[in-house]
Amino acid sequence: MVAELVTVGTEILLGNIVNTNAAYLSEMCAKLGLTVYYETSVGDNPERMLQTIQTAVERSDIVILSGGLGPTKDDITKDIAARVMGKELVEDPHTRDRIQQYFDNLSIKRPEVKITENNWCQAMIPKGAVVLDNENGTAPGLIIEEGEKTVILLPGPPNELKPMFERQVYPYLQEKQPEVIVSQMVKICGIGESMVETMIEDLIDGQSNPTIAPYAKTGEVHLRITAKAKSNGEAKKLIKPVLRELKLRFGKNIYATEEKKSLEEAVVDLLRDKNMTLTCAESCTGGALSARIVNVSGASDVFKQGFVTYSNKAKRKYLMVKKSTLKMYGAVSEKTAKEMAKGGCFTTGSDVCVGITGIAGPGGGTSDKPVGLVYIGCCVDGHITVREYHFNGNRSKIREQAVVYALTLLRDCILQSYS
Repeated sequence: MVAELVTVGTEILLGNIVNTNAAYLSEMCAKLGLTVYYETSVGDNPERMLQTIQTAVERSDIVILSGGLGPTKDDITKDIAARVMGKELVEDPHTRDRIQQYFDNLSIKRPEVKITENNWCQAMIPKGAVVLDNENGTAPGLIIEEGEKTVILLPGPPNELKPMFERQVYPYLQEKQPEVIVSQMVKICGIGESMVETMIEDLIDGQSNPTIAPYAKTGEVHLRITAKAKSNGEAKKLIKPVLRELKLRFGKNIYATEEKKSLEEAVVDLLRDKNMTLTCAESCTGGALSARIVNVSGASDVFKQGFVTYSNKAKRKYLMVKKSTLKMYGAVSEKTAKEMAKGGCFTTGSDVCVGITGIAGPGGGTSDKPVGLVYIGCCVDGHITVREYHFNGNRSKIREQAVVYALTLLRDCILQSYS
């Protein structure tokens, strides 16, 4: 089945907000096995919205709209969608009661909040539409069916849209699919996107069912294997040999096959499994690596300490980087990264320490040491590995890449120490 996404809001077109709903809905449609050919953003203009929705309905089986369901005059998505589908608006008593209850509960904590007349417009729904209750706001979602066409309306705020989609829309769309769709994620680190694609080119060229879809992330590549079958069991049987082949090709570079497991979670799990403790010694990343680690639940089992040694003085004082090293090689050097990693282990008594030093820019670079040059050192039980990286992008992007590659190096060094 072909699905189309339409995100509504002039604020999206002006760049006032980032359109995260489109990315989320695209990913969910892929999980459902729906084919998405078009993704459109349209402002709060009746004529342009009418044309956009009409076109979407004509060329797609399912049209998913987000935004424009609020109580103000510029929230016209529901009116336009009802017009396209040939439906009149009628009041839904159930939704009206929910709106009243929402404001009654809200007024307990905030007595100044009063329900206004325009709030009741949210209780008006296209005749015959399926109402999707909103547990986090007043605007209900709607499913409008007419013949073989379906239009789904969702609220714009992500904290309302996501739970509504996952609890109500996802099961609805799953039932409309003639076959069961099962997906398996394979997450890879330490290999670039182009190399990953080259290594699976034959699999992609010859694929039919299951399929492999690559997704590039910062310092990572995710591969989604998707199979269609009459049952979950049959779909999993189709996925199994493909998953086995990917494991043979990428080996230890696969850090997870679970959908929601992050690289930092995989690293924390590995440290816990090996009964090892970690210290982070950071310069240009300013604590970002430590932040990624402590975001993981249970990180306190393995994480001992984090140093942000931005100045040379701090590197000498807390990590025992030699004054002669800084003078001869500079703060951004292989030698300094090595001593940061070694000193972090010694100072805290940790089994593992990662040291990061580099030039994040936009200034500070030279012909010998350009912006984007980063050295990452990792000390595991006294064995030290240092790698030199040259990252591209702005300051934020360089720092982000440094953190991801530090996690990758950390994982590699632990695995190597136990291989």
